[in-house]
Amino acid sequence: MFDLSFLIQKPFLFGFFIFGIVLIRYLLFAGLAYLIVWKRKWSDKFRIRQIYPDQKIILYEFLNSIHTFIYFALTGSFISYLYNQGLTQIYMDFDRFGGLYFTASIFLALIVHDTYFYWTHRFMHLKKIFPYFHKVHHKSVNPSPWAAFSFHPLESIVEAGILPLLVLLFPLHPYALSIFLAVMTLLNVEGHLGYEFYPKGFTRHFFWKYFNTSTHHNMHHQFFSCNYGLYFNWWDQIMKTNHKNYHSYFKTMRP
Repeated sequence: MFDLSFLIQKPFLFGFFIFGIVLIRYLLFAGLAYLIVWKRKWSDKFRIRQIYPDQKIILYEFLNSIHTFIYFALTGSFISYLYNQGLTQIYMDFDRFGGLYFTASIFLALIVHDTYFYWTHRFMHLKKIFPYFHKVHHKSVNPSPWAAFSFHPLESIVEAGILPLLVLLFPLHPYALSIFLAVMTLLNVEGHLGYEFYPKGFTRHFFWKYFNTSTHHNMHHQFFSCNYGLYFNWWDQIMKTNHKNYHSYFKTMRP
């Protein structure tokens, strides 16, 4: 495995590494989704809304997403600085905690991020906050996969803030952080995909109902003041912020 111990000791290099890894995964996941799924005959029946965003909006989404990764890179450099000061819980020796903890730490990171996202997302929807933080993202009323990271600089800082928080909270191996970033990118693209592939009954299933769908986030862009969660649906269920027609709307997507 590639040794990251040298990179993380160099703030500029580690920031560049973070920029590269999120950029490549964004281009890979969003690009494949756009090329394989969008406006293809085989996927028509899975389309959530039959209208498509204007090409200018898609270009806007793409450019804003690239801009966002600059802030992820700066955050990577900040993490490197914290690491060099001995302030993080990043560990390099895989055997220190073993494979079971390594796997568990990825799931823990997703759970922490989901909570962080839900509450910062709701904060950015406050009337006085929204124009300065979240308005850029909501210009994508009917988003494409390229909208996954289309943020205002201030929102980019908020979204990137999860990374230093994670490495301060609990022991995290750089490869666990990399896998977390990959899952985050994949599910973020899926949320903005505009197509629903989960099966009938997914949102009512005793287990799967706690996981979000592409329909869930598409409705957030369409109706605005609802469906704030990222990976999981439990905060929307607890806080009663799911759209009242979420389940019936999903059912129309998967008759």
